[in-house]
Amino acid sequence: MLSHHQIAAATRIGMLTRERDTAAACDQALRELARALPLDAATLLTIDPLTGGHVQIAGIGYTAETSHALACEFVTTPWYRNVVGQGLPPSISEDAEDPVELGPRFRQGWFYAERVRPAGFRDGVTGALRHHDRLVGLVHLSTEGADAYDVEARRLLASVIPALAALADPVARAGDAHGLPDHGAAGLVTAEGTVDLPGRDRARVPTDPEFRGVLRAFAGTGGHRLRLLWPVDGTWYRVTLHRHRPDAALTADAVLVHETPTELPYGLSPRELEVLTRAATGQTNQAIAQALFLSPRTVHSHIEHLLRKTGAVSRAEATALAVRDGLLRPTPDHLAFFVER
Repeated sequence: MLSHHQIAAATRIGMLTRERDTAAACDQALRELARALPLDAATLLTIDPLTGGHVQIAGIGYTAETSHALACEFVTTPWYRNVVGQGLPPSISEDAEDPVELGPRFRQGWFYAERVRPAGFRDGVTGALRHHDRLVGLVHLSTEGADAYDVEARRLLASVIPALAALADPVARAGDAHGLPDHGAAGLVTAEGTVDLPGRDRARVPTDPEFRGVLRAFAGTGGHRLRLLWPVDGTWYRVTLHRHRPDAALTADAVLVHETPTELPYGLSPRELEVLTRAATGQTNQAIAQALFLSPRTVHSHIEHLLRKTGAVSRAEATALAVRDGLLRPTPDHLAFFVER
């Protein structure tokens, strides 16, 4: 039967999912586990969604380098498949023998003989962390005492795994970190690819090759946010880009893209939006005409139309409105005028 202090520790771990400082919350979660279960070392690992590698985000008695090296080896063993396949975290002392599926007991294998036992550990327990039906990491506890993790101890660890998984998920809080609204599609875009956010539809605008140029230019500006409008397959989207800095969980620079379908505001036409965007950079009618292969008279007509539609009384007021409300369809060369720093 679980003791009062074990139940209290599990409750505190659950409450840590509300903390904004994820790194500190992960460290505190392991300290709470140390109060509830016997351990001489512990590691909380996340899976980098881009590389698939295991990265330590909190540890007791393990350096990040040691934990990473051990994880790289452990995932190649049949006992890793045992961990991932079981609902109740398996321990060294409770490892069941299955000659067909798993081969010999863990204690009889090379990983225990060459890695675990020489480090002085006689028992250990490992749990697979899943969040939104995705494998996002591992938690492992080790102790110098033998037969320390019985079924009750393993059940206690299982009870806090959902909270540990929420803390370890490298993308679960990306939206919260940037204050994204609850609706809309989103994704983290890096040079290596796009990482979907749990509970969000996949963003469509990053699939557009022209938009990828805007993303690269935004990443190069060092700015923090950019709002714009972008069409994909005949649908316009209101898009916000956020600079997402790398951390222990997601080790690459990324841009968080959030999008919602929209109609062009104020009944603007796509051409009027282009003219307004260039006007907001300070370009003259003549310069806009040359860039868009139009006559100056046509550009003047577009300016008059967009002033009437937006209710702006001057060109300066219209461009201020465009920057304020993100009524922009910029090219990579325009971004420096509009990025929020």
